Amino acid sequence: MPDDQPPPPLPPGLLDRLASLLGPRGLLTGAGDLAPYLADWRNLYQGRTPCLLRPGTVEELAEAVRLCAAAGLPLVPQGGNTSMVGGATPDESGRQLVVSLARLNRVRDIDPLDMTMTVEAGLVLKAAQEVAAEAGCLFPLSLGAEGTATVGGVLSTNAGGNTTVRYGNARELMLGLEVVLPDGRVWDGLRRLRKDNTGYALRHLFVGAEGTLGFITAAVLRLFPRPRETELGFCAVRDEAAALALFRRFRDRDEGAVRAFEYMSGTGVGFYARHIEGGSVPLPGHDHYVLVDLASSRPEAGLRALMEAVLEEALEAGEVLDATIGESEAQRAALWRIREEHPEAQKREGASVKNDVSVPVSRVPELIRRASEACRALIPGIRPVPFGHMGDGNIHMNLEQPEGMDGAAFLARSHDIMETVNAVVRDLGGSFSAEHGIGRLKTDMMEDWRGGAELDLMRRIKAAIDPQGLMNPGKVLPG
Repeated sequence: MPDDQPPPPLPPGLLDRLASLLGPRGLLTGAGDLAPYLADWRNLYQGRTPCLLRPGTVEELAEAVRLCAAAGLPLVPQGGNTSMVGGATPDESGRQLVVSLARLNRVRDIDPLDMTMTVEAGLVLKAAQEVAAEAGCLFPLSLGAEGTATVGGVLSTNAGGNTTVRYGNARELMLGLEVVLPDGRVWDGLRRLRKDNTGYALRHLFVGAEGTLGFITAAVLRLFPRPRETELGFCAVRDEAAALALFRRFRDRDEGAVRAFEYMSGTGVGFYARHIEGGSVPLPGHDHYVLVDLASSRPEAGLRALMEAVLEEALEAGEVLDATIGESEAQRAALWRIREEHPEAQKREGASVKNDVSVPVSRVPELIRRASEACRALIPGIRPVPFGHMGDGNIHMNLEQPEGMDGAAFLARSHDIMETVNAVVRDLGGSFSAEHGIGRLKTDMMEDWRGGAELDLMRRIKAAIDPQGLMNPGKVLPG
């Protein structure tokens, strides 16, 4: 449908019923109000919608879903709209209604003895971390978009982030869910139990489903003791294999102390220094870096001695070329910023193709080397910018346009680049999506990677729970 054509009209009276149900804060129809909800973070997709629903309670959402289901209208759930794969963007038809859960942002309960908190889906991830900290606890899920991403969004995508090596993905941090189903019924699965062996674990269907089975409206989240001691090291390493060897040294010495282990290329660190205000980098001029974050809830855990001992061993072995240890909270934050600003620095450098992939941890160095070589052979001058969670096998195998190449021309090769990377990933026994999900961007890969019985089961689950196909259509499952 051409952009200058109005979207198809809603069924008579539906808009009035939604307006009466949701109130003036809960229904937006103006072009200016809708604009922020129609494009994804990477500007890969620009959709259209006749209106935005912003329910203030679960009951309002449930009734709105019932009305839309009766009218056969598709719904697109949206949290912080930070998807890297277009998972929360409506299509161009103008028929899909966007549903923002931003107003469902209450903390319903927190129990430091049970080590759980029950929060609504619209609560921003950073706020969830702060609420846990105020209660003397830790909610460990941490990622670059945590100031915008919401609890419902990170659960719907099974987000990972920086601390997966220690605490697991979002799925491992969830005990129970509340979900509005496609017919408007509310499933209350907000159980705080560590053990509940009563049939199918329905909660796990909705985590990672990217809103295609219903709306996550609240969750019981696991908490942990707050760290009493932390240490952060920033290291220049010889190569990718040396980075993995350093991870093994820390893991073998005290696996429970390793909270994060992040790899960065010299190219990506250089982009950070070039484009991010105040982006100074210690130990400049190297080709490979790692950030190692240690934490313990034990008093006098001896993490500084552990950090120094392991780094000394690695220096003697030639694996670490140079290293610095953060001496204050400000220094540690500055070191983490180098890693967290990688996506923004790449964006400012030019066009890039992002590959969120995972392989067994032992194969990460081979992934980086082989994928980089294959992409250089595909497009001479291409600049590989691999970075990410070496400790759990998830590398963002990103590729930056060659210097001087037109950005649009480079992005036109996105499919070829992703296929080149994925061929290496497949050979190494990996996955074409590690933590970003499928969204709209990667649905065409599902048949090849997850076809046969696996994809058939997914389709049957979708058909059983959402027989009209109204929940976030066009995402995850190929058409």
